[in-house]
Parts: sequence; C-alpha cells; structure tokens
Amino acid sequence: MVVDHLSTTFAALSDPTRRSIVARLTAGPATVMELAAPFSISQQAISKHLAYLENARLIERQRDGRQNFCAIKPNTIREVADWAEGYRGVWEASFQRLDALLAEMKSEKKLSSKSPVVKKPKKT
Repeated sequence: MVVDHLSTTFAALSDPTRRSIVARLTAGPATVMELAAPFSISQQAISKHLAYLENARLIERQRDGRQNFCAIKPNTIREVADWAEGYRGVWEASFQRLDALLAEMKSEKKLSSKSPVVKKPKKT
C-alpha cells in the first residue's frame, strides 16, 4: 500500500484545533496539559487530536516521568511548504497580470478624465 504523506498531513491540518496546536508548538515543546489549556474540550479529545498529528508526522511525543511532551517535526512542515512553493510561479504570474490590468485601467481613466469636453452649440 502506498502511503501519501502529504495527503495525511493536509488532512491533519484541516482541523482548526490541530492547526492551533501546531501553531502553539512553533514556539517550542509543550506538555499535553499546556496544549489542552486553551480549548474547552476534553483531555480525551485533545489526545485524539495529538494522535492524529503524530500519525501525520507533524509532531512527536516524548515521555518524561508522568508528563508527555510534544514537539513539532519541522521536516513535515517543510514538505508542505515545498509543495506550496511549486505554485508560487502561478500566483506571481496571476498577480503580475492583475497589476498590468489595473495599471491599464488607471491609465485609461486618467486619459478619459483629462480629455477636454467639447460642448456643441445649442440650436435656436
């Protein structure tokens, strides 16, 4: 069976609670209790989220006595960043086309507002 790690990673990051946990871990390792503190969900639910993140290789857990410490695994985040980086050229080209279109529209607007208005004389 082929395991698609990127799909597993995106599935793990699709949940806002798990994204918040990953964001917290960018500041450094934390205990499970520290990670659970900001959420109004059960300890069991937090443990399930952590298991999902661990399965996706986004975090690793280490035991120290009775405490579990979680830390981010930067290589997995780097894989996501590398994948997204492949699309940078597409977005930059789109933004360049948009910039050119906006510049053209501004130029046309300036020309139309500067052109003198010629009034035709009224027939009497």
